[in-house]
Amino acid sequence: MSSMSYLAVVERYHQYRDALGELLSSILTGMGDTQLLTAGNARHKAMNCVVTHYPFVELLYVLDADGKQITHNIAAGHAAQSSDSGEGRDRSMRPYYVQAKAHGGVSITEPYLSSASNILCVSAILPLTDPESGEQRYIVLDIDLTGAIEFMMGDHARRRFLPVFKLIYSIIVLGLAAVTGVLLYAAFGELIALRDVGDNTAELHLKPFGVIIFLTLALAIFDLGKTILEEEVLMHKDIFRHSSTRRTITRFIAAILIAVSIEALLLMFKSALGVTHEMVEAVWMMFAAVGLLVGLGLYVYLGARAEALLTAGARR
Repeated sequence: MSSMSYLAVVERYHQYRDALGELLSSILTGMGDTQLLTAGNARHKAMNCVVTHYPFVELLYVLDADGKQITHNIAAGHAAQSSDSGEGRDRSMRPYYVQAKAHGGVSITEPYLSSASNILCVSAILPLTDPESGEQRYIVLDIDLTGAIEFMMGDHARRRFLPVFKLIYSIIVLGLAAVTGVLLYAAFGELIALRDVGDNTAELHLKPFGVIIFLTLALAIFDLGKTILEEEVLMHKDIFRHSSTRRTITRFIAAILIAVSIEALLLMFKSALGVTHEMVEAVWMMFAAVGLLVGLGLYVYLGARAEALLTAGARR
């Protein structure tokens, strides 16, 4: 459950683009007062108020008519880690200034990489006239695009607990790895014990099955731990997308399916070697494996169909 990749953020941005634009316009219009052009205290107060309600807002500053920054950055979030005050920088070539100069009114950029925080951001800019000098000024507001998308999806609060979730999942993975190690130790112990079988043909035929059983269980548990590590710790998992949950369940069931199939085959091989009383259990296990496979296929098919229908409905 790592943070969203840039591709995922941009994809979600296109989904929420109109709503995000309206939100930014309302924020900037609501805070757009000529006092922000001259009074530093007013800018700090406005920024603190906005960040309280919209934690994805990161920067507030003012440009002159030529696109030169005439105030210090008032920063929050990732941008607060930057030591650059920004005052005096020429921003006349930045996309938000170019848009505001061409169209007037509130302008909102497409996503771009912020020079202050080095993350994807979107800027909103509002032109105002300085009542003292009569010159044109521009109030610029930068937001963390990832944070804004999470906010609009209602996922901001859950993201705060991600470090705790990752820690718990990591502990579980370590436990599964320890169990895998114990099973491997038992398997190689059984393998070494084959030296003491001697001329006992029946035991020589059956003894390797114990090794295979331990190895199969180790494989299944290791695969389960690997799935948890990848899905819940290392990879980004979009809980709002059905395919993410379907992928996790598919990998989990596939690991169980492999283990059950191998155990069923082992029981059948043992029956072929004379342990016939386990043939019924082997057949039932094979039926269980087939049932799991059919059920998994239906789940994947119906889940994909449902997601396609929901996606098509959302685009209308």
